[in-house]
Amino acid sequence: MNKIYTKYVPVFKAISDETRLKILDMLSCGEMCACDILEEFSITQPTLSYHMKILANCGLVTAVHDGSWVRYTLNTEKADEVMLFLKDITSDKETCICRKVNK
Repeated sequence: MNKIYTKYVPVFKAISDETRLKILDMLSCGEMCACDILEEFSITQPTLSYHMKILANCGLVTAVHDGSWVRYTLNTEKADEVMLFLKDITSDKETCICRKVNK
């Protein structure tokens, strides 16, 4: 099985930050306005926008503009896809890359 590892690099870079992990955890409860997310952190609005842009660009979060604010939602389909990819590459299987390397 040929995997496209580079497809998931932006996701893993996005979740390598503690603030972004907390944001994902917050969004697991449902849609949130940027103003509500911002209340949980000691960061500026531009810094929050930076984090949200990274999460949206990798597909983990969707953004909908609502006047001057943005409402964010966790993209559960993308999260599920990433979890399946991680499970696939960390499980033993007949087509494992290590079997090709050790031959």
